[in-house]
Amino acid sequence: MGSHQKQKMLSVILITKNEAVRIRQCLESVKWADEIVVLDSGSTDGTPDICREYTSEVHDVDWPGFGLQKNRALDMATGDWVLSVDADEVVTDALRDEIERTLRKPKYNGYRIPRSSHYVGRCIRHSGWTPDYVVRLMKKGSGAFTNSLVHEKLEIAGKVGRLKNPLIHYSFDTFEDVLDKMNRYSTYNAQMLYEQDRSSSLLEAVARGMWAFFRTYFLKRGFLDGRQGFQLAVSNAEGTYYKYVKLMELHRKKKSEKP
Repeated sequence: MGSHQKQKMLSVILITKNEAVRIRQCLESVKWADEIVVLDSGSTDGTPDICREYTSEVHDVDWPGFGLQKNRALDMATGDWVLSVDADEVVTDALRDEIERTLRKPKYNGYRIPRSSHYVGRCIRHSGWTPDYVVRLMKKGSGAFTNSLVHEKLEIAGKVGRLKNPLIHYSFDTFEDVLDKMNRYSTYNAQMLYEQDRSSSLLEAVARGMWAFFRTYFLKRGFLDGRQGFQLAVSNAEGTYYKYVKLMELHRKKKSEKP
């Protein structure tokens, strides 16, 4: 008898930091997978302890940005296939069944999954959030994440298929979450624009913020999402405004450092 170990079929990868409030719901929804790999970057709320209830593959690492972090997790996965989920996402039973059926006879190297996103208690069906197809399921070795600080994407070599059942995305539970994420992401986005040698002005920040509101609420029919649609349009506008103001501040700071 040889010592050949049975290869794992599906690995789930996720990255975490201070996700104790929602991580259990996420892990419960993927505990059927052959392997779960978690990369945690300095949680102080007990997130790693919760993760260890579901997997021994919990690693404490530094924070290089979303894309690089997910590629690290991807490298650690040992399954033939990899499913990438975020801590605020849940795999439904219907999606699990579809993934398992698909992996019995896969036709593509990767698959897009539709996301059904929630904003402060409401499922958003317009506002540019639906349909929201994201590439999350891939054959190991057929692709990688872009090395973006934020808004990373999974890029696959060859054609990509599409699944029907949605991944549930609890993006914002409270307005504290909205404000916290807006602050962090506007900083990341400003840094990315700065590294691309982009510049900004107060007028541009205001104009882009106003356009973000108009696009979300009117062009993307956010008004059909009720009160939350209006609130989402406002938070999109604010996040865009702060992104360009922070870009302006980065340039101002750099100039003031010059001798």
